[in-house]
Amino acid sequence: MDNPEDQKYTNVSKFEQMLNKVPEITLYFWIIKVLCTTVGETAADFLNAGFNLGLTGTSLVMGALLIIVLFFQFKARKYIPSIYWLAVVLISIVGTLITDNLTDNFGVSLKTATIIFAAALAVTFAVWYAKEKTLSIHSIFTTRRESFYWLAILFTFALGTAAGDLTAEKFNLGYPISAFLFAGLIATVTIAYRYFKLNSVLAFWIAYILTRPLGASIGDYLSQSHDDGGLGLGTTVTSAIFLGAILTTVIYLTVKKKDTISGKITE
Repeated sequence: MDNPEDQKYTNVSKFEQMLNKVPEITLYFWIIKVLCTTVGETAADFLNAGFNLGLTGTSLVMGALLIIVLFFQFKARKYIPSIYWLAVVLISIVGTLITDNLTDNFGVSLKTATIIFAAALAVTFAVWYAKEKTLSIHSIFTTRRESFYWLAILFTFALGTAAGDLTAEKFNLGYPISAFLFAGLIATVTIAYRYFKLNSVLAFWIAYILTRPLGASIGDYLSQSHDDGGLGLGTTVTSAIFLGAILTTVIYLTVKKKDTISGKITE
Protein backbone atom coordinates (compact mmCIF):
# COMPACT_ATOMS: atom_id res chain seq x y z
CA MET A 1 0.00 0.00 0.00
CA ASP A 2 1.43 3.36 -1.00
CA ASN A 3 1.86 6.10 1.57
CA PRO A 4 1.06 9.68 0.47
CA GLU A 5 1.51 11.39 3.81
CA ASP A 6 5.03 10.79 5.08
CA GLN A 7 6.37 14.33 5.28
CA LYS A 8 6.13 14.62 9.09
CA TYR A 9 9.69 13.92 10.17
CA THR A 10 11.44 14.90 13.37
CA ASN A 11 14.65 16.89 13.25
CA VAL A 12 17.50 14.59 12.30
CA SER A 13 21.07 15.71 11.63
CA LYS A 14 22.54 15.12 8.20
CA PHE A 15 25.15 12.87 9.81
CA GLU A 16 22.44 10.55 11.11
CA GLN A 17 20.53 10.34 7.84
CA MET A 18 20.79 7.40 5.47
CA LEU A 19 18.96 6.41 2.36
CA ASN A 20 15.70 4.77 3.28
CA LYS A 21 16.52 1.24 4.52
CA VAL A 22 13.36 -0.55 3.42
CA PRO A 23 11.78 -1.24 0.00
CA GLU A 24 9.05 0.71 -1.69
CA ILE A 25 5.62 -0.80 -1.02
CA THR A 26 4.72 -2.35 -4.34
CA LEU A 27 3.00 -5.56 -5.39
CA TYR A 28 6.42 -7.21 -5.30
CA PHE A 29 6.73 -6.32 -1.62
CA TRP A 30 3.51 -8.12 -0.70
CA ILE A 31 4.32 -11.13 -2.88
CA ILE A 32 7.71 -11.65 -1.22
CA LYS A 33 6.22 -10.93 2.21
CA VAL A 34 3.67 -13.74 1.86
CA LEU A 35 6.38 -16.06 0.48
CA CYS A 36 8.58 -15.25 3.49
CA THR A 37 5.79 -15.90 5.96
CA THR A 38 5.10 -19.27 4.37
CA VAL A 39 8.79 -20.18 4.60
CA GLY A 40 8.82 -19.00 8.20
CA GLU A 41 6.22 -21.61 9.05
CA THR A 42 7.53 -24.54 7.01
CA ALA A 43 11.27 -23.94 7.47
CA ALA A 44 10.89 -23.75 11.24
CA ASP A 45 9.17 -27.14 11.22
CA PHE A 46 11.76 -28.57 8.81
CA LEU A 47 14.75 -27.37 10.82
CA ASN A 48 13.24 -28.54 14.08
CA ALA A 49 12.53 -32.07 12.88
CA GLY A 50 15.02 -32.57 10.06
CA PHE A 51 18.22 -31.74 11.93
CA ASN A 52 17.20 -33.16 15.31
CA LEU A 53 18.23 -29.95 17.06
CA GLY A 54 15.03 -29.73 19.00
CA LEU A 55 12.98 -26.60 19.34
CA THR A 56 15.47 -24.88 21.67
CA GLY A 57 18.53 -25.76 19.59
CA THR A 58 16.85 -24.64 16.37
CA SER A 59 15.84 -21.37 18.03
CA LEU A 60 19.41 -20.67 19.15
CA VAL A 61 20.92 -21.40 15.73
CA MET A 62 18.36 -19.34 13.82
CA GLY A 63 18.54 -16.54 16.37
CA ALA A 64 22.32 -16.36 15.90
CA LEU A 65 21.96 -16.25 12.11
CA LEU A 66 19.36 -13.50 12.41
CA ILE A 67 21.68 -11.40 14.58
CA ILE A 68 24.48 -11.77 12.01
CA VAL A 69 22.24 -10.73 9.10
CA LEU A 70 20.76 -7.82 11.05
CA PHE A 71 24.31 -6.64 11.77
CA PHE A 72 24.89 -6.27 8.04
CA GLN A 73 21.43 -4.79 7.54
CA PHE A 74 22.09 -2.07 10.13
CA LYS A 75 25.60 -1.50 8.78
CA ALA A 76 24.31 -0.85 5.26
CA ARG A 77 23.55 2.77 4.41
CA LYS A 78 20.76 2.00 1.97
CA TYR A 79 18.21 -0.67 1.07
CA ILE A 80 19.92 -3.79 -0.31
CA PRO A 81 17.30 -6.37 -1.42
CA SER A 82 19.36 -9.49 -0.69
CA ILE A 83 20.23 -8.47 2.87
CA TYR A 84 16.82 -7.04 3.67
CA TRP A 85 14.80 -10.01 2.47
CA LEU A 86 17.18 -12.54 4.05
CA ALA A 87 16.57 -10.73 7.32
CA VAL A 88 12.81 -10.98 6.76
CA VAL A 89 13.03 -14.72 6.05
CA LEU A 90 15.09 -15.31 9.20
CA ILE A 91 12.95 -13.10 11.41
CA SER A 92 9.90 -14.95 10.10
CA ILE A 93 11.46 -18.25 11.18
CA VAL A 94 12.57 -16.86 14.55
CA GLY A 95 9.13 -15.34 15.19
CA THR A 96 7.55 -18.73 14.53
CA LEU A 97 10.04 -20.44 16.85
CA ILE A 98 9.38 -17.95 19.65
CA THR A 99 5.68 -18.75 19.56
CA ASP A 100 6.35 -22.49 19.29
CA ASN A 101 8.67 -22.34 22.30
CA LEU A 102 6.06 -20.57 24.38
CA THR A 103 3.30 -23.01 23.48
CA ASP A 104 5.27 -26.28 23.33
CA ASN A 105 8.01 -25.81 25.94
CA PHE A 106 6.30 -23.50 28.40
CA GLY A 107 2.68 -24.57 28.00
CA VAL A 108 1.38 -21.10 27.12
CA SER A 109 -1.94 -21.37 25.30
CA LEU A 110 -2.28 -19.98 21.79
CA LYS A 111 -4.92 -17.54 23.02
CA THR A 112 -2.59 -16.22 25.72
CA ALA A 113 0.34 -16.05 23.28
CA THR A 114 -1.79 -14.06 20.84
CA ILE A 115 -2.67 -11.58 23.59
CA ILE A 116 0.97 -11.32 24.76
CA PHE A 117 2.35 -10.56 21.32
CA ALA A 118 -0.50 -8.19 20.46
CA ALA A 119 0.32 -6.25 23.64
CA ALA A 120 4.06 -6.30 22.89
CA LEU A 121 3.42 -4.99 19.38
CA ALA A 122 1.13 -2.26 20.70
CA VAL A 123 3.77 -1.14 23.21
CA THR A 124 6.42 -1.11 20.47
CA PHE A 125 4.23 1.08 18.26
CA ALA A 126 3.41 3.39 21.18
CA VAL A 127 7.06 3.95 22.13
CA TRP A 128 8.09 4.25 18.47
CA TYR A 129 5.48 6.94 17.85
CA ALA A 130 6.27 8.76 21.10
CA LYS A 131 9.93 8.97 20.12
CA GLU A 132 9.64 9.56 16.37
CA LYS A 133 6.13 10.98 15.78
CA THR A 134 5.63 8.60 12.86
CA LEU A 135 5.24 4.87 12.24
CA SER A 136 5.80 5.17 8.52
CA ILE A 137 8.25 2.80 6.88
CA HIS A 138 8.95 5.53 4.32
CA SER A 139 11.02 7.29 6.97
CA ILE A 140 13.38 4.52 8.10
CA PHE A 141 16.58 6.53 7.71
CA THR A 142 18.09 6.43 11.23
CA THR A 143 19.34 3.54 13.33
CA ARG A 144 16.74 4.16 16.04
CA ARG A 145 13.85 4.07 13.59
CA GLU A 146 15.24 0.94 12.00
CA SER A 147 15.51 -0.68 15.46
CA PHE A 148 11.84 0.03 16.14
CA TYR A 149 10.98 -1.26 12.68
CA TRP A 150 12.67 -4.65 13.09
CA LEU A 151 11.33 -5.10 16.62
CA ALA A 152 7.82 -4.47 15.30
CA ILE A 153 8.44 -6.93 12.46
CA LEU A 154 9.51 -9.62 14.94
CA PHE A 155 6.35 -9.19 17.00
CA THR A 156 4.12 -9.21 13.90
CA PHE A 157 5.55 -12.63 12.95
CA ALA A 158 5.20 -14.05 16.45
CA LEU A 159 1.67 -12.65 16.72
CA GLY A 160 0.71 -13.93 13.27
CA THR A 161 1.96 -17.41 14.11
CA ALA A 162 -0.08 -17.55 17.29
CA ALA A 163 -3.21 -16.08 15.69
CA GLY A 164 -2.93 -18.31 12.62
CA ASP A 165 -2.51 -21.49 14.68
CA LEU A 166 -5.34 -20.39 16.96
CA THR A 167 -7.84 -20.01 14.13
CA ALA A 168 -6.71 -23.06 12.12
CA GLU A 169 -6.31 -25.55 14.98
CA LYS A 170 -8.06 -24.44 18.14
CA PHE A 171 -11.13 -23.11 16.35
CA ASN A 172 -11.08 -26.10 13.95
CA LEU A 173 -11.45 -23.96 10.84
CA GLY A 174 -8.79 -25.88 8.94
CA TYR A 175 -5.95 -24.46 6.88
CA PRO A 176 -7.80 -23.53 3.64
CA ILE A 177 -10.62 -21.70 5.45
CA SER A 178 -8.07 -19.90 7.64
CA ALA A 179 -6.17 -18.81 4.54
CA PHE A 180 -9.34 -17.49 2.89
CA LEU A 181 -10.32 -15.77 6.14
CA PHE A 182 -7.08 -13.82 6.41
CA ALA A 183 -6.99 -13.11 2.67
CA GLY A 184 -10.50 -11.68 2.98
CA LEU A 185 -9.43 -9.48 5.88
CA ILE A 186 -6.48 -8.18 3.86
CA ALA A 187 -8.81 -7.45 0.94
CA THR A 188 -11.11 -5.55 3.32
CA VAL A 189 -8.22 -3.42 4.56
CA THR A 190 -7.17 -2.72 0.97
CA ILE A 191 -10.68 -1.61 0.02
CA ALA A 192 -10.89 0.57 3.14
CA TYR A 193 -7.60 2.22 2.19
CA ARG A 194 -8.37 2.67 -1.50
CA TYR A 195 -11.97 3.81 -1.29
CA PHE A 196 -12.71 4.92 2.29
CA LYS A 197 -9.52 6.84 3.12
CA LEU A 198 -8.23 4.51 5.83
CA ASN A 199 -4.94 5.95 7.11
CA SER A 200 -2.14 4.56 4.94
CA VAL A 201 0.25 3.80 7.81
CA LEU A 202 -2.48 2.02 9.77
CA ALA A 203 -3.56 0.10 6.67
CA PHE A 204 0.01 -1.00 6.01
CA TRP A 205 0.62 -2.38 9.50
CA ILE A 206 -2.75 -4.16 9.68
CA ALA A 207 -2.08 -5.81 6.32
CA TYR A 208 1.47 -6.66 7.38
CA ILE A 209 0.22 -8.42 10.50
CA LEU A 210 -2.47 -10.31 8.59
CA THR A 211 -0.07 -11.63 5.94
CA ARG A 212 1.69 -13.66 8.63
CA PRO A 213 -1.24 -15.97 9.51
CA LEU A 214 -2.15 -16.02 5.80
CA GLY A 215 1.30 -17.34 4.91
CA ALA A 216 1.31 -19.72 7.86
CA SER A 217 -2.03 -21.19 6.81
CA ILE A 218 -0.83 -21.61 3.22
CA GLY A 219 2.40 -23.25 4.39
CA ASP A 220 0.62 -25.64 6.71
CA TYR A 221 -1.94 -26.55 4.06
CA LEU A 222 0.77 -27.40 1.55
CA SER A 223 3.14 -29.19 3.93
CA GLN A 224 0.94 -31.05 6.41
CA SER A 225 -0.26 -34.59 5.81
CA HIS A 226 -3.66 -35.47 4.35
CA ASP A 227 -4.76 -36.76 7.75
CA ASP A 228 -4.03 -33.31 9.25
CA GLY A 229 -5.93 -31.47 6.51
CA GLY A 230 -2.99 -30.64 4.22
CA LEU A 231 -1.77 -31.61 0.77
CA GLY A 232 1.13 -33.64 2.12
CA LEU A 233 3.98 -31.98 0.22
CA GLY A 234 6.12 -31.93 3.35
CA THR A 235 8.13 -29.10 4.85
CA THR A 236 11.21 -29.78 2.69
CA VAL A 237 9.47 -29.49 -0.67
CA THR A 238 7.28 -26.60 0.41
CA SER A 239 10.22 -24.64 1.84
CA ALA A 240 12.31 -25.28 -1.29
CA ILE A 241 9.53 -24.07 -3.60
CA PHE A 242 8.97 -20.85 -1.71
CA LEU A 243 12.66 -20.14 -1.12
CA GLY A 244 13.21 -20.54 -4.85
CA ALA A 245 10.38 -18.10 -5.56
CA ILE A 246 11.82 -15.61 -3.07
CA LEU A 247 15.31 -15.90 -4.58
CA THR A 248 14.01 -15.39 -8.11
CA THR A 249 11.98 -12.33 -7.15
CA VAL A 250 14.81 -10.77 -5.13
CA ILE A 251 17.27 -11.24 -8.01
CA TYR A 252 14.76 -9.57 -10.33
CA LEU A 253 14.32 -6.62 -7.96
CA THR A 254 18.07 -6.30 -7.47
CA VAL A 255 18.55 -5.98 -11.23
CA LYS A 256 15.50 -3.89 -12.08
CA LYS A 257 15.39 -1.82 -8.84
CA LYS A 258 11.61 -1.60 -9.04
CA ASP A 259 11.24 -1.40 -5.25
CA THR A 260 14.01 1.09 -4.48
CA ILE A 261 13.03 4.45 -3.01
CA SER A 262 15.21 6.93 -4.87
CA GLY A 263 16.94 9.81 -3.19
CA LYS A 264 17.73 10.68 0.41
CA ILE A 265 14.90 11.67 2.68
CA THR A 266 15.21 15.23 3.89
CA GLU A 267 13.92 16.92 7.03
